[in-house]
Amino acid sequence: MRPALRLAGALLLSCWGLSAPALATEYPLPEAGSRLIGENTLTVVPDDKRPLESIASHYKIGLLGMLEANPGVDPWLPKAGTQLTVPLQMLLPDTPHEGIVINLAELRLYYYPKGEDRVIVYPIGIGQLGAATPVMVTSISQKIPNPTWTPTPNIRKRYAKEGITLPGVVPAGPDNPMGLFAMRLARGTGQYLIHGTNADFGIGMRVSSGCIRLRPEDIEALFASVPKGTRVQVINQPVKYAIEPDGKRYIEVHQPLSRTDKDDPQTMPIALTAPMKTFMNSPQSDTALIKAALERRSGMPVLVSSGEPVTQDTAMPQVVQSQQGNEAGRATISEASGTTVTKP
Repeated sequence: MRPALRLAGALLLSCWGLSAPALATEYPLPEAGSRLIGENTLTVVPDDKRPLESIASHYKIGLLGMLEANPGVDPWLPKAGTQLTVPLQMLLPDTPHEGIVINLAELRLYYYPKGEDRVIVYPIGIGQLGAATPVMVTSISQKIPNPTWTPTPNIRKRYAKEGITLPGVVPAGPDNPMGLFAMRLARGTGQYLIHGTNADFGIGMRVSSGCIRLRPEDIEALFASVPKGTRVQVINQPVKYAIEPDGKRYIEVHQPLSRTDKDDPQTMPIALTAPMKTFMNSPQSDTALIKAALERRSGMPVLVSSGEPVTQDTAMPQVVQSQQGNEAGRATISEASGTTVTKP
């Protein structure tokens, strides 16, 4: 089980209402044949006694994404002055750029507006152990503003084991666990939805009963722009890789989803597909760099082209800090690493 899941109850109390104004999550689609988008950013933990969730919310990413990129950081009270890597660079999933694509392993939702040359990326919460969100190809069958919540028998049983008796129906409103907007998926009996939440703590974590959960401002924006009938593909790919048009090779490795509460996603084996093994064993790929990235599991793209230098930090994207970036708001971009260095 991911250690961060044990933080859920505490973060519910500590993160309520602490989210800062969010940055844009919209990216132009890359050139034909490319899947690399975005740039990583460096930031510094402010001395405001807020949890890591507040920083994750500001940058529109999930809590576990921040923990993957910054292992060892205290999620409750990160030390003021600590420099953090914000993982905003990613490889687009190797799937059709159509409708909504959800990669469970990276806890992200990609939305490709029809007829537009852009993609919008949102962090999500997904199904917990025993109530996993399934892999599927489906569509949006219904859009529901101000949804009510009717807990299923299985949900009632789970809560009852914790001494909680749920009401028959939770009315629409700010206290509804589904938030203010929901979109039903056509799969099965329609039991799976993409919806909001009344508590941000579960974004970027496995805490739902199988539905896909977004922060309130994100589901409002998605709800407004996604038409009924939109294609939805749910995949589970902890490893993404790409060969860019310039020949550079990248791999992006996330912690795999645990199958039991005894699993450690940082060390549990990751099944490699035949194409991935071909990519790994190619003379153009550096096997040592790939193995280091598979072990580190940073959740960020790593350059693994043959001939790249192997260093102690080889499984992490290179971070280059400008000597002239001391003024507030100054930023420099490392073309090789795709990393922007900013001062808060």
